[in-house]
Amino acid sequence: MTSSRIPAEERLTNLVVALMATEIGLTKQQILDNVSGYRQRAEAGAKPDALEKMFERDKDELRTMGVPIETLGDPADPFDLREARYRIPLAEYDLPADIEFTPAELAVLRLAGSVWSEESVSVDAQAGVRKIRALGIDGDEQIIGFAPRIAVRDAAFPKLQEGIERSRVAVFDYLKPGEDEPTRRRIRPLALLEYESRWHVFGIDIDAAAERTFLLSRVTGDVKITGQTFDAALRDGAADRALEGLAAVAASQHALLEVTPGTEAALRLGRRSIAARQGIRVPYVDLHIFADELATYGPEVRVVEPAALRQSVIARLSAVVDAHQSTGGGER
Repeated sequence: MTSSRIPAEERLTNLVVALMATEIGLTKQQILDNVSGYRQRAEAGAKPDALEKMFERDKDELRTMGVPIETLGDPADPFDLREARYRIPLAEYDLPADIEFTPAELAVLRLAGSVWSEESVSVDAQAGVRKIRALGIDGDEQIIGFAPRIAVRDAAFPKLQEGIERSRVAVFDYLKPGEDEPTRRRIRPLALLEYESRWHVFGIDIDAAAERTFLLSRVTGDVKITGQTFDAALRDGAADRALEGLAAVAASQHALLEVTPGTEAALRLGRRSIAARQGIRVPYVDLHIFADELATYGPEVRVVEPAALRQSVIARLSAVVDAHQSTGGGER
């Protein structure tokens, strides 16, 4: 018997595949009945309301990640969403036709593309597409494989996702920059979100009695999901609140940088920068994380201000130099 505990990331992947497999879209009930991850929950006795809420959260998370899920109402009454259909319009999901790549860029894309393949579509995803087509819904035969052979999420992600889905309190050790020992945290996990290419968990810190956002890469050791439950309604709108909070922090602090034109740093930082009289201004959320990023660019970037960020980048580059000299001395 197939387990009802399909990992959340696999369920999201199967949902993307299903919504890309049809032009006319799928109703919520068709999704819950046929897409792996929902279907197993239904067969295990999950209540319809719980499944619908799971789908709404998944839909919001995919949209947060930039997946253009479209809602189609009744043609006779577009505002009547009782029998709404959902789909991912390929025209909006594909790259624009006028984008061109250099031979070097194409080589990198081919290398990245080798991680994926038509055969990488999971068996459950393929079965879901077949069921959708069996309903008489036309689909696109050319569906890219969406099951990666590499994992890109932090080790804490699966347990925290479990805590969110089961509305259970999570306990973990969290090491903040500048501290020697991690601190035990007890939270009601409400949402997992990606911001500036890093995963965060947003929830209610029980000891602080306030909403907090934690960076998953700073979680040390294993996450424990307790038997203590909380009201699932607390999750409503949590991801939006977390994103708004992170965006507000980024908007409140900027770094003034001088960047060498035509470099990787200029390309990556330029996408989120504001032109300044002396270089560019780039908003950031976490000084230490931003310092890690800037240090990887080496001489391509010079931090003008703030001074704390400049010193953090210098410290990282100095550590690299010291480690290199130490290794070199040993080899001699």
